[in-house]
Amino acid sequence: MTIYFYKVWQPYGCFSNFSRHGIHIHGTYWPTVEHYYQAQKFVGSVDAVIIPVIHAAATPEDAAALGRCSTRQLRSDWETVKTQVMREAVRKKFSTHDEIREILLSTGDEILVENSPKDYFWGCGMDKTGQNHLGKILMSVRTEIRQLRLITVSSGELQCD
Repeated sequence: MTIYFYKVWQPYGCFSNFSRHGIHIHGTYWPTVEHYYQAQKFVGSVDAVIIPVIHAAATPEDAAALGRCSTRQLRSDWETVKTQVMREAVRKKFSTHDEIREILLSTGDEILVENSPKDYFWGCGMDKTGQNHLGKILMSVRTEIRQLRLITVSSGELQCD
């Protein structure tokens, strides 16, 4: 069975970058993955002054709108690094928050799909032909977490009290 997610209030909404699961990354706390991701678009660019504004955005929707403004210049390597930036943020989110890590692990080997009707890169798009990179990252992070647990158990670091 494929698990579709999109809105934070729907089942598996914690998989959304808009979920209120903050991350502390590179010395800064970000209220959502979306805030962090949108701000990273401008690191080192002439429009880097927008980063603190994105950081302070009241909602992830506001952060997304600020980051998507077509009049601002993105960092020159954005197309090359954007998937890596997202992977790092998603990994941090699920390593930080126990409750959503367990939800992610509870999905077993199911295919995870961001059911965004508009996004054909991160999601599946309206016609389900999108690349689903966010879903692929989530599945990859799920595998990493499982492997880390196996390594921890096999090395004897976990002990019962």
